[in-house]
Amino acid sequence: MSAIWEDPIGNAKEEFEREQEKKLASQKVEAQQEISLEHQSSQNASLEVDASEGNTGLENIEMGASRIQVDDKKIINCRADLNQLVPFKYKWAWDKYLSACNNHWMPQEINMTADIALWKSADGLTEDERMVVERNLGFFSTADSLVANNLVLAVYKHITNPECRQYLLRQAFEEAIHTHAYQYCIESLGLDEGRLFNMYREIPSVATKAEWALPFTQSLGDIKFRTGSFENDQRLLRDLIAFYVVFEGIFFYVGFTQILSMGRRNKMTGVAEQFQYILRDESMHMNFGIDVINQIKIENPHLWTEEFKADMIKLILTGVDLETKYAYDTMPRGILGLNAPMFEQYLQYIANRRFAQIGLPEHFKNVENPFPWMSEILDLKKEKNFFETRVTEYQTGGALNW
Repeated sequence: MSAIWEDPIGNAKEEFEREQEKKLASQKVEAQQEISLEHQSSQNASLEVDASEGNTGLENIEMGASRIQVDDKKIINCRADLNQLVPFKYKWAWDKYLSACNNHWMPQEINMTADIALWKSADGLTEDERMVVERNLGFFSTADSLVANNLVLAVYKHITNPECRQYLLRQAFEEAIHTHAYQYCIESLGLDEGRLFNMYREIPSVATKAEWALPFTQSLGDIKFRTGSFENDQRLLRDLIAFYVVFEGIFFYVGFTQILSMGRRNKMTGVAEQFQYILRDESMHMNFGIDVINQIKIENPHLWTEEFKADMIKLILTGVDLETKYAYDTMPRGILGLNAPMFEQYLQYIANRRFAQIGLPEHFKNVENPFPWMSEILDLKKEKNFFETRVTEYQTGGALNW
């Protein structure tokens, strides 16, 4: 019977190799754990940065936390859960959202046949009338894109109330419809799309309005900007006044009046109808913005200092100045029974209303409205039923027969 021969050197070598394999495996596991921890730490840091840059509604969601109360809600600097729409605190914001949804329309549903024929006619419009149409389509085609970008990239982030954000989402969609409407008019009339869409870079009176607005929109969109301090809260309030009171509440009114006046004289009726529904939307946008501004003032009265009020008066007067220059530039001669001095008076009348709406004293004394018919167009109760003028039959989604 042969003896079992053991190799002590070989056995020791195998044991050493097994120990080395175990040690390497252990080191791999530890390395993987360290990488995982580093990755998790990086993700957490990223989330903290995102949270500090704005109120996304995703920060610090605490499971089992108490339900939100009405008093927890604020227009700015709210730390409550922004995903909880109800209970409503600002019912006016929700009501405006519902009204906007009820006023839905699309550009291609408006008949442009008569406009195309008139535009192509050699003697259908004067050169001054053609300039008014082109300048306004040129300004508005990019102005509403600027508004939409500002809403989506800046305003939405800093308004920390879910019912207000609900309206802002609807407003952003309406701005997209407006840009679509201008493009549809430009395309229907066979105009030079590149020239009109670039007017805000080429025509001085158009460019100055866009240039004036850009610093305020860029201020809100600054990724390092966040509310919570006196200076930044006041800066946000200033930019909202520039955005809603001046840009949407003053800069749009010369162009709207000019185009709607043409429609009243049975000229460019399709373009005028598009502008009529856009003006209805924009009027609601402005009123919503003014409600937001006034609510911020109520909740943060320390922001509304005498110095700040003086600055806001200057801000609005600068807007009046720029829009008046636009009126003189687009109407060097009187047309359609209108002239630039009438628009200067109209802008002073509008400015007085804007001052009063945000609690500032009227600046222009004894100024009357030279275009009272514009007030009727802005009054939703007096406006004709949009659905009666549609080219194609319209049904809401819930009433469609498939």
